[in-house]
Amino acid sequence: MQFWPVASVGDNISAENSSWTFGGDVPKSFDAHVSKSVPLYAEGHEIIAKVSDYFVQDGSTIYDLGCSTGELLRKIGERHAGKDIRLIGVDRVEGMLEVARDKCKEDPRIQFECAELLEFEMQPADFVFAYYTVQFVRPAFRQDVINRIWKGLQWGGAFLMFEKVRGPDARFQDILTGLYNDYKLEQGYSSEEIIGKARSLKGVLEPFSTAGNIDLLHRAGFKDCMTIMRYLNFEGTLAIK
Repeated sequence: MQFWPVASVGDNISAENSSWTFGGDVPKSFDAHVSKSVPLYAEGHEIIAKVSDYFVQDGSTIYDLGCSTGELLRKIGERHAGKDIRLIGVDRVEGMLEVARDKCKEDPRIQFECAELLEFEMQPADFVFAYYTVQFVRPAFRQDVINRIWKGLQWGGAFLMFEKVRGPDARFQDILTGLYNDYKLEQGYSSEEIIGKARSLKGVLEPFSTAGNIDLLHRAGFKDCMTIMRYLNFEGTLAIK
């Protein structure tokens, strides 16, 4: 049997085959790693913050599902600094939340909860976002997560879902994979690090196609959905209840 050792995936992070995790030492390097690994990562934050203007008002509750280090939730709080709102970050990794709590400690409106997306109790909300989160939920449970989000939203509230997506067929997928690999090489990752990261994500990151994600939203009850950002196979979708 071939032995596959732990491989470097860049930014002082190592991972084994089919064993990517956001725990361990990952929280310490997460912000630097993800900003290089996901195209237009910071720009996606800015889009979400600007979209929030249309849905956040005094008394609103905002959820960041899969909040990681709390960077996006902190930015939303800064944008609505004068409003009486609640900002709640949910993540399954306590190490991420330790970083998030420290980062957001100056804003008492921000709180965090360590929980699985299928287990926490969502309060009525006006604005919910999942920034490259749902793709890590096992496909068998993904519809249940979207259903819970739809039920938790106030009428007229919005859900923003950013996801890595598959191409509509094999040829397009090959093109997207090649272009994404070129992007990561341009960010300074070595071929070995790119392969190591891809191997670690096997069975952990399971992207759907654009059509597959829209189907999830429609089955949950969302009727009004629009692509709000797209770069290669990274896509943001706005859904309004």
